[in-house]
Amino acid sequence: MAGILEAAVDSLASARAAIAGGADRLELCSALAVGGLTPYTELLQQIRAESSIPIRCLIRARAGDFLYAREELHLMALQIDALRLAGSDGFVIGCLTPEGTLDADALSPLLKAAEGSGLTLHRCIDVSSDPCRTYLDAKSLGFDTVLTSGAASSCLKGMETIGKLLQLRQECPGPEVLIGAGVNASVITAFRAELPLARAFHMSGKTEVESGMRFRREGVPMGLPGLDEWHIQQTSAENIRAARTALDA
Repeated sequence: MAGILEAAVDSLASARAAIAGGADRLELCSALAVGGLTPYTELLQQIRAESSIPIRCLIRARAGDFLYAREELHLMALQIDALRLAGSDGFVIGCLTPEGTLDADALSPLLKAAEGSGLTLHRCIDVSSDPCRTYLDAKSLGFDTVLTSGAASSCLKGMETIGKLLQLRQECPGPEVLIGAGVNASVITAFRAELPLARAFHMSGKTEVESGMRFRREGVPMGLPGLDEWHIQQTSAENIRAARTALDA
């Protein structure tokens, strides 16, 4: 199977750069600075007007944990409906119980709304109580992909757990193991050398774009204190292209 390179994007400019760099698929989000939230339907429509690249939309109603209230689950089901109509090919979802296991009951309305679409279990697996058990539960629920850092702050630190998940993928066979968190060209090369079964990678490939503002009032953050309002995080086509080259090598 050929390698898969997925780019996480939260703007039209980033989507264009990812496509130009050779990404196979986009994970469309908003607010990547907080780990990603559900994207705007209008943004998906903008990208769809330019490209037919496969797009999976993150469905996450808020930042924070993956223990959702009933009204949040209802909202996310509605978001899936709207994004399907706008052209999404799949969805990136996940819910946990208070004990840290995959919550099949909470996922039920989301799976029903997404029926027939591609399904990625997002990084809730990385804060679950047993990533291998969560992987197998995702398989039983019909997920075709699991995005993971190996339950660590970066995929390099989680390489041992990722290795176990890759082995499960072969033995089951199970969902694709999509490796994320800190991915770049050199990380892909390191994984391919250490874990030959690794073949799917997820990255944002971000670079900082200087704001065009000449007048800058300091000390008035629009969000969390300390956030830099004068640099925009945007996907770099060069970063994606380098990763593509490493994956295809």
